Amino acid sequence: MKKYLLFIIFFTFNNLSLAENKIVYLDVTFLLNESIVGKDLNQKLLKINSKNIEEFKKIESKIKKDDNDLLKKKNIIKEDQYEKEVALLRQKYKSFQELMKKKNSDLNIFKNSSTKVILKNINDILAEYSIKNSISMIIEKKNIVIGKSDLNVTNEILNLLNKKITTVKLK
Repeated sequence: MKKYLLFIIFFTFNNLSLAENKIVYLDVTFLLNESIVGKDLNQKLLKINSKNIEEFKKIESKIKKDDNDLLKKKNIIKEDQYEKEVALLRQKYKSFQELMKKKNSDLNIFKNSSTKVILKNINDILAEYSIKNSISMIIEKKNIVIGKSDLNVTNEILNLLNKKITTVKLK
C-alpha cells in the first residue's frame, strides 16, 4: 500500500513540474501613451481640443459682449423689445452650450474609436507573440502586485506595435 501511495505521489508531482506555464505581463497604458501611434493620437486629440477651446472662447466672448450691450440699452429701449433681445441672447447661449456638448462628444467618440483600433492591433500582436514564444498567459501590469521585471514584455510589444502601426486616420 505504501508503495502505491509513494508511486502516485511521485508521478503527480513529477507531472506538475513538467506542465510549466509561462506567464508574462505588460503595461497597456504605457503602450497607449508611448507608442508612435499613441503619441500621434494624443497629439491629434490635443490639436482638436485646442481648436475647439479657441472656438468656444470666441463665441463666449461674443455672447458676453452682446449681454453687456443689452444691459447698457436696458433703460433706453422698450420693455417688449428688451424681452425679445433677452430671449434671443438666451437662445444664443443655449445653442453655444449644445455646440460645446456636441464637439466634446465628437472628440470622445473619436478618441474611443481610435483607442479601440490601437487596442485591436495590440491584441493581434499579443496573440501572435504568445504563440511564437509559448506564453500561456499575458496579464496587464495594473493587476500585478509584484513580479519579476524579466517577465515584463512591454518594451518588446512596444517595438512590435511601432513597426505595425504608426498613425490612426481621422474620421
